[in-house]
Amino acid sequence: MRVAVLGAGSWGTALGATLASKGFPVRVWDIDREVLAAIADRHENARYLPGVALPPSLTASPDLAEALDGAELVVIVVPSHVVRTVVEQARPLLNDRVVFCSAAKGIEVETLMTMSEVLRDVLPEGMHQNLTFLSGPSFAAEVARGLPTAVTVAGTCETVTRRVQEAFHTTFFRPYTSTDVTGVEIGGCVKNVVAIAAGISDGLEMGANARAALITRGLAEISRLAVCRGADPLTLVGLSGLGDLMLTCSSTLSRNHTVGVELGRGRSLDDIKAALGQVAEGVLNSRSTRELALKHGVDMPISEAVYRVLYEGYSPAEAVPELMMRTPKPENGGYSRGGTVDGDVGFRP
Repeated sequence: MRVAVLGAGSWGTALGATLASKGFPVRVWDIDREVLAAIADRHENARYLPGVALPPSLTASPDLAEALDGAELVVIVVPSHVVRTVVEQARPLLNDRVVFCSAAKGIEVETLMTMSEVLRDVLPEGMHQNLTFLSGPSFAAEVARGLPTAVTVAGTCETVTRRVQEAFHTTFFRPYTSTDVTGVEIGGCVKNVVAIAAGISDGLEMGANARAALITRGLAEISRLAVCRGADPLTLVGLSGLGDLMLTCSSTLSRNHTVGVELGRGRSLDDIKAALGQVAEGVLNSRSTRELALKHGVDMPISEAVYRVLYEGYSPAEAVPELMMRTPKPENGGYSRGGTVDGDVGFRP
């Protein structure tokens, strides 16, 4: 199987290396020619995965047509806000039988579309069954080093989804399949926003109890939004929901958690982004998550607080105490499977 990976950041390189470790010819494309040159010449992505030796069957090209030539599987790992543009450029270069696997996590700010909706909007209807979406608790640095990882691959066509599952399956990388594209996508996107909140709490040194509360109540918010859009609530307690949320909220390897920690310590967002050197999806997706929640009338106080800190100058030191002082209510109050009670949408565990 010939593979094209669009995006040579840490995650794109790690996924490309995973596929190349099985002997598949994999070609990575990006706009960053310096990174591509290092991959092609030294078999190393020195900027994003320094010290990790990449398989010889992983090559790179700055030419999109060359990267896509003969590709049977296209893995999309560019930042979510450029997915539409990149796929629009790629579409004329592909045949209608190519299979897609999107590992981009996000909600488009301008349209409030998830990545699956963006791809269906850009690609002809005949290609929609060939779309799959990969998400789950998976830091790129650990995947690139061959450490054990489990993820979810979601799609609407079982044959296509299983084909992608088999392509990625190795002794260290275990994909499970799902038909719940919405749940997998919402979980993978909104957990980044909650991770910023958990980071703020840690930066303020509010302790492990506060972090656990934010993770748990953050999962409730994610579930409300996902179920409102038709997701299976069980998806949100799986790898692409709870699993990814726990990982992203509790590790120094998480860019979104790091953003929150530094905000809690008093650094400005501009300084944090400059020091980070990579995209933290939660910064942009806090805007789209908030707008999507408002559109559907879903109560998401943690996500709202993160948005206010990032974009309205809200003090991080006030955000967590204010969340704690909201009107007390039952833990599962307002939840019902597949329905609404008192304006909340969700499920009863």
